[in-house]
Amino acid sequence: MDRVIDIATEGRHLSRERGFLKVSEAGAEIGRVALDEITAVIVHAHGATVSGHLLAELGDRGVPVVFCASNHTPRSVLMPIEGHHAQGGRLRAQWQAKAPMVKQAWKQVVISKISMQAAALEAIAAPHAPLTMMARAVTSGDSTNVEAQAARYYWPLMMGDNFRRNRDVPDVNAILNYGYTVLRAATARAIVAAGLHPTIGLHHSNRGNAFALADDLMEPFRPLVDCAARALAERNGPQVDTEAKQTLARLIALDLPLGDSQSPVSVAIMKLATSLGQSFESGKLSLSLPQPPDALTLAGLGA
Repeated sequence: MDRVIDIATEGRHLSRERGFLKVSEAGAEIGRVALDEITAVIVHAHGATVSGHLLAELGDRGVPVVFCASNHTPRSVLMPIEGHHAQGGRLRAQWQAKAPMVKQAWKQVVISKISMQAAALEAIAAPHAPLTMMARAVTSGDSTNVEAQAARYYWPLMMGDNFRRNRDVPDVNAILNYGYTVLRAATARAIVAAGLHPTIGLHHSNRGNAFALADDLMEPFRPLVDCAARALAERNGPQVDTEAKQTLARLIALDLPLGDSQSPVSVAIMKLATSLGQSFESGKLSLSLPQPPDALTLAGLGA
């Protein structure tokens, strides 16, 4: 089971005990979760404390610990320094990857994202044909920035004409922030487990971004968060409450078409990261990218 643990209450203490993450308050245990079930730990409460033993154990298991700002975006992420038995060779291959392969990889990621956006719009009965055509126009490295053109078309239809994507605005943007934080943590874990370095991106390259590759590889999965956030905001308003957090955390268990089978989002992300690592080593690009789920599944996200 993939579980995202969210700590939003001040005064909580997280520790390790016999294979469990234990949550205590004022010295009394209030809950525990098996470490084997945890995909990520997200901490919003700045007054929460975490034991060093727990952090070390989570690091051994490749579980990221994300500390968030008040707008639900990551402020810091703790990740293990080892993640794959062949990490050294794969990191060298990643660093030495030729520009044409990197650009082709980003092209495929962008096409996958736009295709998922088109499916999301179709699921809410919004026009999607221009996005389908845009996906066909993506070039190597997305040199003509079709991703941004698609976003200008996509967001008003998904969230309304007045919507602007702004991480610091306390409306539906706050729900998106939390959903993307969950997705980013799961992607960062998959990247490290695949023996890759999250700082070396395909497209994102801000010098201060330690998780550029995570921001790249999570792109095709973002519309899943968008659909859920839209439904949550319509039903309950823009509050990032317990229901919203639980709904968004469950997205990593959603089954997606992948090849000839179905895989949970967390597994699909892992397969994508692994396929990228293998591509770097072989010199031949072969990415395992997700396909959109059916319209009924997309329409039901967040409901």
